[in-house]
Formats: sequence, structure tokens, C-alpha cells
Amino acid sequence: MSDLWKSPIVVPAVVYKDVPRAAKWLEDAFGFQERKGSRLVGEGWTLTWIEVGESGLIHLTTGGHGLTPPEQSGYASQSLKVYVPDVDKHFENAKAHGAEPIMPPQDMFWGGRIYRAKDIEGHVWEISQIDKELSVEQWNLPGNATRS
Repeated sequence: MSDLWKSPIVVPAVVYKDVPRAAKWLEDAFGFQERKGSRLVGEGWTLTWIEVGESGLIHLTTGGHGLTPPEQSGYASQSLKVYVPDVDKHFENAKAHGAEPIMPPQDMFWGGRIYRAKDIEGHVWEISQIDKELSVEQWNLPGNATRS
């Protein structure tokens, strides 16, 4: 009998030019962990899986299947949101490891506290304080927003 690979329902794939460098940076700057034994290398490609907290998983790949890194396309085509226990501490550590701040930590109208930053290859990350977000009825909507 074999052990099963535990996976969440959704696993984003993020394309990096240098997967090993990205995996190391995500460990150092964001506190993620490369899944032991998951790195595969072939002729012209590398992939691995990064564990995010207790239940998240991100697939890092050098591309293919129509996916390209921001450096090649010229823009980031998505952002990833990750919840952490302490946004401010996380922000300082990420900055110390070279994350490019887009927005410093701020309290948001939905009760959450977030920051946004680019990683070493230009991917946009939104880091959010866990257990701070209010129910939709409690949101303090900005003046230009209405519920539809």
C-alpha cells in the first residue's frame, strides 16, 4: 500500500525562469517549503511543488502549456493571495529578501490587513492577515462601491 499525496482542491501553477532559485527564495522570503522529493528536472525543464502553510500547494514550473513568466510576457497575468499569521512581520522579512513592495501593509474596507509585492521574477503576491476579514454585511464600503 502506498502513501497518498495530499493535495488541496486548487493548485495554481506559477512559471519561473529559474525554478530552483524561486523555490529557495519563496522559502526564505515567504516561509513556504518545497515538498520533499518533489523536484523534477528534464531536458529544458524543471518543476517542483511548494507547500504553503498547512493546506496550500503551489506548482512551480519553467513553463509550457501556454504559460510564460512575467519577464517573457512583459507583465504579470495573475496574483496569488496567501494568508499568514502576521502580515507586518511577513512584509519585513519579504522586503529583506528582495521582494519589491507594491503596497505596504494596510487595513482594508473588508477588515483585512494586506500588502502586495512582486517576487524575484515579477509575480505579484497579496499577503493577507489570517482571521481579520469581516462578513460582507460588516464591510465599510468605499464611497465609489455599491453591492449589486
